Amino acid sequence: MLDMNMNLVEMINGFGDEAKCRAYLEKLRWPDGVVCPHCKATKIYRLVKRDQFLCASCEYQFSVTVDTIFHDTHLPLVTWFLATVLLCEAKKGMSACQIQRSLGIKTYKTAWYLCHRIRAAMLETGKPKLGGTVEMDETYVGGKHKGYGKHRGMENKEIVVGIRKRNGELRMFHTKNAKSASLAKYISENIAEDVDVIITDEWPAYPDAMRRTGMKRHKTIQHKSRIYVDGETHTNTVENAFSLLKRGLMGTWHHVSVRHLPAYLDEMCFRFNNRKNPYLFRDTILKLIASPNLEYKRLIKVA
Repeated sequence: MLDMNMNLVEMINGFGDEAKCRAYLEKLRWPDGVVCPHCKATKIYRLVKRDQFLCASCEYQFSVTVDTIFHDTHLPLVTWFLATVLLCEAKKGMSACQIQRSLGIKTYKTAWYLCHRIRAAMLETGKPKLGGTVEMDETYVGGKHKGYGKHRGMENKEIVVGIRKRNGELRMFHTKNAKSASLAKYISENIAEDVDVIITDEWPAYPDAMRRTGMKRHKTIQHKSRIYVDGETHTNTVENAFSLLKRGLMGTWHHVSVRHLPAYLDEMCFRFNNRKNPYLFRDTILKLIASPNLEYKRLIKVA
């Protein structure tokens, strides 16, 4: 199996042509043998010259990419595989411009669309709620910074809420405001009721958010008093994740629209939560196989 540290030379040696990529997709999609996606029959004929299969039961002809994000793509599978490796291994992300240059993609639009389809597959749903010691904070990204202090001069910025289990998973969300009702929503959806403790800064919306959700195990670190660590009470780990996000936004992606910000947050969290996964490439390809195609018109549709 491939690991997340594979370099591009090893990648090209392993998947340097379409046949090798198709064989790998087939192995991942049907580990026990090809199955008809139409009737689920297992007696399948291989149409070698057409890179397709024929179901002996319903006579449905299909390829390994049918009903996946790769279906009807105009890009070679090799390009998809290489782009996936680059997005997986880039700690601060990789811009569509860099993907375009590195992979020789003709237009920026095509590279941008490719990156967003991979990001769409990285979205993780149905995840269990976080327990143990959980840190929660909010940060502001984009726009022009004016004024001083954490919540002053932020009119042109977007708010990102971060929740991280100490030594565990990270989750980030784009929100319209940092009021108690909004914070309570993210608490109730992501933090278990039997959590050991939730640690936040002194932002006044947090106590009311805790009351709304019935969370009683809440500790506060007083940043305004220049206290950043008090024993085990701190928000340093979620703030470190924010620092990584901002380096990606300012140094890699540069211009991220408000509408697409959640997709970049999903990518950052997926890569962060899988940073120790030795099979990150394989698991990302599995998610691409399981994902329906994201149409370009839907991606650029004005909300």
